[in-house]
Amino acid sequence: APEDELSRSSHSNPGKSLVNGIKTNPASNSPKSSLSVPMGPPVYVDLAYIPNHCSGKNTDPEFFKRVRASYYVVSGNDAANGEPSRAVLDALLEGKSQWGENLQVTLIPTHDTEVTREWYQQTHEKQQELNIMVLASSSTVVMQDESFPACKIEF
Repeated sequence: APEDELSRSSHSNPGKSLVNGIKTNPASNSPKSSLSVPMGPPVYVDLAYIPNHCSGKNTDPEFFKRVRASYYVVSGNDAANGEPSRAVLDALLEGKSQWGENLQVTLIPTHDTEVTREWYQQTHEKQQELNIMVLASSSTVVMQDESFPACKIEF
């Protein structure tokens, strides 16, 4: 029965204080250690929307190492709030370089911003090396037999 397997596996490591692969140590000085997420296998998706309108609040190279998409949508048209963030676009390059497989990735900016234009020009060689294609925000995107301007991709 599945229950027997469960109880056997939970008793196979007596004395170890692990909860879902995270050490439970209340005396730990680092508050982050209790919040860290155990590394799992990467997730492959067709389309990923970069969180927070591509602001640097919670998107780092780790996001791009773990969420591997054929298409990333970069929204954000608010320079005052750092959206889109150059750091996030650089994190895409760093994260993608860790994939170990040269799958093609397409970046779809929904707006034409100074940040995305500068990043595109300054990192163009690196993009080619990593098989990253950047669509112009005025591009037409075809999904499920329907075509529409890239700027219409909002979630």
